[in-house]
Amino acid sequence: MEEIQMAKKEELVKVPQIIDSVDTLIAKMEAMREAQRVFATYTQEQVDKIFYEAASAANKLRIPLAKMAVEETGMGVAEDKVIKNNYAAEYIYNSYKDTKTCGVIEEDKAFGIKKIAEPIGLVAAVIPTTNPTSTAIFKTLISLKTRNAIIISPHPRAKNCTIAAAKVVLEAAVKAGAPEGIIGWIDVPSLELTNEVMRSADIILATGGPGMVKAAYSSGKPALGVGAGNTPVIIDNTADIKMAVNSIIHSKTFDNGMICASEQSVTVLEKVYDAVKKEFAARGCYFLKGDEIEKVRKTIIINGALNAKIVGQKAHTIAKLAGVEVPESTKILIGEVENVHIEEEFAHEKLSPVLAMYKAKTFDEAIEKAEQLVADGGYGHTASLYVNVNETEKMAKHAAAMKTCRILVNTPSSHGGIGDIYNFKLQPSLTLGCGSWGGNSVSENVGVKHLLNIKTVAERRENMLWFRNPEKVYFKKGCMPVALSELKDVYNKKRAFVVTDSFLYMNGYTKAITDKLNEMGIVYTVFSDVQPDPTLANAEAGAAAMKAFQPDTIIALGGGSAMDAAKIMWVMYEHPEVDFQDMAMRFMDIRKRVYTFPKMGEKAYFVAIPTSSGTGSEVTSFAVITDQNTGVKYPLADYQLMPNMSIVDADNMMSQPKGLTSASGIDVLTHALEAYASVMASDYTDGLALKAMKNVFEYLPTAYNDGTNVEARCKMADASCMAGMAFNNAFLGVCHSMAHKLGAYHHIPHGVANALLITMVMEFNASEVPAKMGTFPQYQYPHTLARYAECARFCGIDGKDDAEVLKKFIAKIEELKKAVGIKATIKDYGVDEKYFLDTLDEMVENAFDDQCTGANPRYPLFSEIKEMYLKAYYGK
Repeated sequence: MEEIQMAKKEELVKVPQIIDSVDTLIAKMEAMREAQRVFATYTQEQVDKIFYEAASAANKLRIPLAKMAVEETGMGVAEDKVIKNNYAAEYIYNSYKDTKTCGVIEEDKAFGIKKIAEPIGLVAAVIPTTNPTSTAIFKTLISLKTRNAIIISPHPRAKNCTIAAAKVVLEAAVKAGAPEGIIGWIDVPSLELTNEVMRSADIILATGGPGMVKAAYSSGKPALGVGAGNTPVIIDNTADIKMAVNSIIHSKTFDNGMICASEQSVTVLEKVYDAVKKEFAARGCYFLKGDEIEKVRKTIIINGALNAKIVGQKAHTIAKLAGVEVPESTKILIGEVENVHIEEEFAHEKLSPVLAMYKAKTFDEAIEKAEQLVADGGYGHTASLYVNVNETEKMAKHAAAMKTCRILVNTPSSHGGIGDIYNFKLQPSLTLGCGSWGGNSVSENVGVKHLLNIKTVAERRENMLWFRNPEKVYFKKGCMPVALSELKDVYNKKRAFVVTDSFLYMNGYTKAITDKLNEMGIVYTVFSDVQPDPTLANAEAGAAAMKAFQPDTIIALGGGSAMDAAKIMWVMYEHPEVDFQDMAMRFMDIRKRVYTFPKMGEKAYFVAIPTSSGTGSEVTSFAVITDQNTGVKYPLADYQLMPNMSIVDADNMMSQPKGLTSASGIDVLTHALEAYASVMASDYTDGLALKAMKNVFEYLPTAYNDGTNVEARCKMADASCMAGMAFNNAFLGVCHSMAHKLGAYHHIPHGVANALLITMVMEFNASEVPAKMGTFPQYQYPHTLARYAECARFCGIDGKDDAEVLKKFIAKIEELKKAVGIKATIKDYGVDEKYFLDTLDEMVENAFDDQCTGANPRYPLFSEIKEMYLKAYYGK
């Protein structure tokens, strides 16, 4: 029984010796896949040894292979094919000998990124008759370097030399340790077998005519193909004529013009046309005269297609075919023509030493001709320019105009296009990608990277966080005059612009500041027209006053409105060109935002002095401004908006009315809670947030009931500033998003809006099974319930578990709200029910899109925001 099974196994793995049918081809490809699976396990050291030995073997047989190619195809120059074979072995080896193609090829442990190279599998290689041996060497070598198997479909007129080249590489590779049969070929090529190869392989390397390349791309498999070349050359009047002409001759005669990048036309500036013509003639080129041009025309193209009889033939042979007598030593047949469109035969790709020559009066005209010649049949391939290299504008104009993927300067294009001979860092290759212009998937010279699948292993990493606050934060009752003295003593400031609102100004709040400025001899002016909800027009008026006064210091005195307005005026004063829609653009990560804020502080130093214990704006990088025409609020957030100096002096807060004390106090608590729950919270912000909320619970009721209590006012001032520092770095959440829109649509004071929503948002965030969680690398899983419980315990609340602690915590917050006069629902504040419901969907969408939403630990759905709004309106 075992013997029968072994016999069957041997029969299954038997590899046909001659590939001449679909069945034998399929069997061969299956065997090659088995060989490739083994090859895929090889180490880089093993692969590099095989690559070296195979390249060496091909290089040693470069002359016999070249002779064989010319004998079999009847095209080209044996001596030039020697160079091609040499190039395909030597330059490809040299370029890739140190390239990692196995396993881990790149790793950054700090960033947790690793790239792993894997072979693609079985490569189908279509080989042209124009460059049979060199292309076979090139494709087999890059396949070996990448641990791929490769099966070759040779051109019927070049099958023997192509197979011979592949055998040389295969035998050397196997001798060096490669699996048997890792390189294969079709012995009796046909269109049917070529199509089968392309259908069954994992990737196609197609080099050939447009039909073959199109077939490769239509096979349903990934393909790397080339397009037709129709390289146009321009000789500028600043060019080195001798170098230009002789470079073109050297390139155009190389292998009788069969390199796809070879020159097909030359456009010469009128000023040097005669000199160029003279040099061509002196170097053995023949200018067709009279009816000779027409005769050659009819020989180049027959029935709309390139005449195969001229491909790779000598100029003398082609002339003889056309019935034109030229010296046998003629290097190139040149037709002086005018038409650059496709109906002109000389405007086509000719793959022979036949060249079109055009005259242009200007450089722009020359570019126009070259553009059309590319369009005639060379999109994506190659263009060439001869020019003085100091003519950078001309070079740039030419590069911009050419829809080609290789633009060669002062270079023989046959040699220059394939890379690494007349230039540096143009990858050596015998398969030149033409990009989307030429219907290709690549726009560069094809190499080993195109035969690899790269796996990227990305480990989870937490991006760098930060803790940024104003350079100087001064606090303590009575500290303001002492802190302001630095404006003169440290910074030598001369002109101060004070921004405040009319109430504070009329009630003498600015006097302590202006007295100190007078004492220091600092000239000042006061802008006291800030509105409670500052508008762009309001800020523009202040900025105009700033422009007229030219301050070197801005002092903002007031609550959030005055400080926000002053920040906007500061921006307008220093950068009048800014667009607020751009500045208000939403971002996921402030470091990666599309818009870059202008650098602030180059004209004026910014000092923020709060008069309420709530917004924290004195230490934050946030500001809100309203467009008075549309009602649109622009929330701006960037660390450029952060004040340079913050002065937290409770003397400025002793007379806050009860309503302001209440609303701003709950605002502080909300800032602290949202900063602590934020996906961006850190140990640096947590401590500030915890202490701020503890201060609120302990001192807000006293400050509310007895505004003269110095300790309570100082502690609330500290709480406001600490909470501001916390959310300046950890950001806020959906409670603020919803409160912003509640204020905008229904004119509920911001602190009150937060108070109406905060406990509902806490219940929403505390879900252990949210519909969606926030997106930030350091936020690993939903744990907001535990975070809120930490806050509660720090504030003196305990319970049997986190759920009970949160329940008690929410109850305590509700008690605090009631104690400081916060009503229970939105409805209680007189918001019309119909108007509320009419605006609800719009308000929901805008709240969702608010900048604060992104840092919320639970990513809210529209329906969830709507539900919370409705509960807040009607009551739970």
